[in-house]
Amino acid sequence: MSDLKERLVPSRPASALNLRGDAASRPSASGRQPLLGVDVLGLKKRGQGLKSWIRVDTFANTQVIEVDKFTMMRRCDLPARDLRLLDPLFVYPSTILGREKAIVVNLEQIRCIITADEVLLLNSLDNYVLRYVVELQQRLKASAVGEVWNQDSLELSRRRSRSLDNVFQNSSPDYLPFEFRALEIALEAACTFLDSQASELEIEAYPLLDELTSKISTLNLERVRRLKSRLVALTRRVQKVRDEIEQLMDDDGDMAEMYLTEKKKRMEGSLYGDQSVLGYKSNDGQSLSAPVSPVSSPPDSRRLEKSLSIARSRHDSARSSESTTENIEELEMLLEAYFVVIDSTLNKLTSLKEYIDDTEDFINIQLDNVRNQLIQFELLLTTATFVVAIFGVVAGIFGMNFEIDFFEVPGAFKWVLAITGVCGLLIFLAFVWFYKRRRLMPL
Repeated sequence: MSDLKERLVPSRPASALNLRGDAASRPSASGRQPLLGVDVLGLKKRGQGLKSWIRVDTFANTQVIEVDKFTMMRRCDLPARDLRLLDPLFVYPSTILGREKAIVVNLEQIRCIITADEVLLLNSLDNYVLRYVVELQQRLKASAVGEVWNQDSLELSRRRSRSLDNVFQNSSPDYLPFEFRALEIALEAACTFLDSQASELEIEAYPLLDELTSKISTLNLERVRRLKSRLVALTRRVQKVRDEIEQLMDDDGDMAEMYLTEKKKRMEGSLYGDQSVLGYKSNDGQSLSAPVSPVSSPPDSRRLEKSLSIARSRHDSARSSESTTENIEELEMLLEAYFVVIDSTLNKLTSLKEYIDDTEDFINIQLDNVRNQLIQFELLLTTATFVVAIFGVVAGIFGMNFEIDFFEVPGAFKWVLAITGVCGLLIFLAFVWFYKRRRLMPL
């Protein structure tokens, strides 16, 4: 991995480093020091549109190239808005676009352009990009070895039995085209990355939620809030990848556009057929496809050529439609496999979100229970305060400035205190019975 990183990272010339150092140390005309950390050469390079790309061809050869935006648009026949999806400075959701000559892939860290002959990735030091390059090289080399072995086995089977030639050809493994292999590795990398993040989040979430149910504190609530924010963001990304794959599976036209090798073969075949027709000459040296005068050209030969061209075009269109249907089925099976993977990841995140919601409901129930207990205790305190206020009323009545004979009776104070306490207790019990009857508190 380190050797690949050293080969893929382009070395900067010493002149550029010296210019950058001189620019950083040299003051401006106004006497102020320039802003540190601003890469002037990088901004100039970005203004020119030059970007570093990693090119991987069908033979697993890796090369670092620097191409501007307009050259890349002409090279891959892509509009500018498609290249904008691959810009790392912009944040776009996951997208898979099938164009005439290329497939634009933006899946998490993997941002690349896949053609029938090569894969172009934005040069990055991200480990997932480097792993993608290494995995693509290994798959291409393994498929090349498998194709050689398949050809040898077919040749041996033909030598053993000529009559079973078609059977062996049909039973041989059908290898995916180059663009499907690159797309498969990109889907695998994105699904693996999202699934690993979901697993890490799941491992972190369950102990934290169990701790929160046992001990409700501000720190635990803050940790759960951050965890839920990460879960929502990850769920949105996984949902976008799933929707993108599902949209491709539902649209046969988009899947047919993504079969670049077949379109390239058809284009080359049509060009080769046109060149062969134009280059074919009769025995006397005159070209049959060259325009001739209507006097020397009989109408029967012209009608025959027209009917032959129509029949050939119909045959080519029927054969291309059949091959397109088969290839759509292959691509649909490939997308369906990774749709199942990303759907399981989404189900895992959905289960985790439901567990968080259940934990929040449980905490809310606990808080409501505590709140109800506090309300009941406050109601009892209010009732007790009302009973105690009766003593204050009695004391206020007997504390007035007038004289009665009851003050001269020995033991009058005890009688007043006892009667007031019994009355207060009866009133308190009456309130408690009322609360119980109305089911205001479980007593």
